[in-house]
Amino acid sequence: MEYSITQKVLGTEPQELRRELQNGESSDMKWRRRVIGLSLFGVGVTAVISLFQTGIIRHLPDPPIKSFDSEKVMLSDPAYMWGNADATLAMTTAAANLPIASFGGVNRVKDVPAVPLFAAAKAAFDAVSAGWYFYQMTRQRRWCIYCITTAATFAGIFALTLPEAMSALSELDRRKYGK
Repeated sequence: MEYSITQKVLGTEPQELRRELQNGESSDMKWRRRVIGLSLFGVGVTAVISLFQTGIIRHLPDPPIKSFDSEKVMLSDPAYMWGNADATLAMTTAAANLPIASFGGVNRVKDVPAVPLFAAAKAAFDAVSAGWYFYQMTRQRRWCIYCITTAATFAGIFALTLPEAMSALSELDRRKYGK
């Protein structure tokens, strides 16, 4: 009989995992679904920016407020300092949240507490990175509605990972001290 990763790592059958992902009602599962939804939103926003930064589309509208100049911000040097358009990296990291959030069933805090902790650490890194770009906008005194939306999305994803990460820390504490 062949064993899947699901069976080896989580000790559960793929059918059970599918049922738990689809129908699990735990609070942690609800938070994970929100991470998935917000991450997909982030993929969409960063896809639009990526289309602009790579020349596929030539113009993006701004709110009718004087200090908004999304195009100038998205075409600034910091936006290309990693050797490519920064939105392509942001889109990739937003998409990476999907398999992380969907890994494991309703008991993943007990089965693999490292996964929720990794999700929160990754989300923290993403939020700090987005905050750095937000800081760059303050230095330019120009604002990008798409970049602000992306930064808020990453901050939101980080916040959504915290409840499960706290549960994972409690689980590790319980294991270590038998509480």
